[in-house]
Amino acid sequence: MVVLFLAEEAKMTWIYLLIAGTFEVAWATTMKLSHGFSNLKFTLLTIIGMIASFGFLALALKKLPLGIAYPIWTGIGAVGSILIGLILFKDKIPPLTWLFIACLVVGIIGIKVTSGH
Repeated sequence: MVVLFLAEEAKMTWIYLLIAGTFEVAWATTMKLSHGFSNLKFTLLTIIGMIASFGFLALALKKLPLGIAYPIWTGIGAVGSILIGLILFKDKIPPLTWLFIACLVVGIIGIKVTSGH
């Protein structure tokens, strides 16, 4: 029973980190849509997204080491923002850049798999 509880708690820690990364993508997106904070609605959404992102990151940091949680959080934000840029803003990404994006993804997965958490 205790082992099951610990496994669920560990799973929730990773879910908190995933949610934090998702909110990071959201606030980066709404910051772009705020046009330099000149659009009040998107400025407020940016602030809400930042607070939520930092809040869920703080929850994840209760159990995860900083050296594991922070790079994964920023990696989720980076890769997610790239995808949003491609889909929503029609950003163009040079072919060689895709190699480095793949390195980010492999790095995020590698940190998670080898972290022991």
